[in-house]
Amino acid sequence: MALQNRVTPYGEIVAVPGRGLMMGNRGILHDDARRIIRTFQVKRWIACVLEFRGRRREVMTPHRYTELFFLDEAAAFSAGHRPCAECRRADYNLFIGLWGSWSGAPATADAMDARLQADRIERKRKKTYRDELAKLPDGAYVALDGQAWLVWDSYLLAWSDSRYTRGRPRSRGQVEVLTPRCAVAILAAGYHPMVHPSAGEVALH
Repeated sequence: MALQNRVTPYGEIVAVPGRGLMMGNRGILHDDARRIIRTFQVKRWIACVLEFRGRRREVMTPHRYTELFFLDEAAAFSAGHRPCAECRRADYNLFIGLWGSWSGAPATADAMDARLQADRIERKRKKTYRDELAKLPDGAYVALDGQAWLVWDSYLLAWSDSRYTRGRPRSRGQVEVLTPRCAVAILAAGYHPMVHPSAGEVALH
């Protein structure tokens, strides 16, 4: 049975079979029985590679950070995470450089994490906002008809825990944006997130 450590684009931590292509953490979220007891412990929400320097971990070890899994980097961004400075140094450097250019102020991990926290959580719930779909950059996520969709080229791709399942043409009009506003700004500034290969295989309807 799957552990409750998979993260949706809504930022929810669920128990589903698909592990995805990225790992991350928000601190210690589980108890000794590997049950989730909180949705986050720290403001530093990061997204990591699955393998790094041969390190091995027992998933959800008591009193150690909770390993969380995402379909891909775009889904991790939607949930409110950003690149890890250790295992993804090049991506982190690009992200923090674009952040500094966008914000007009020196970028630090603490400053980014504080802004991300403000943009992703409101009253302990997922914070979203509305914007024009045509303006959103590739890699952003939106909510339509109760489903999370990835904005990708001229299309929207439906998220699932293991792959993108179907597509639809990108239309016009206002939509609910799931990806935090500041992360959308970094995508628009030129950051290209890693996206699951199924994004190029989805049949459009």
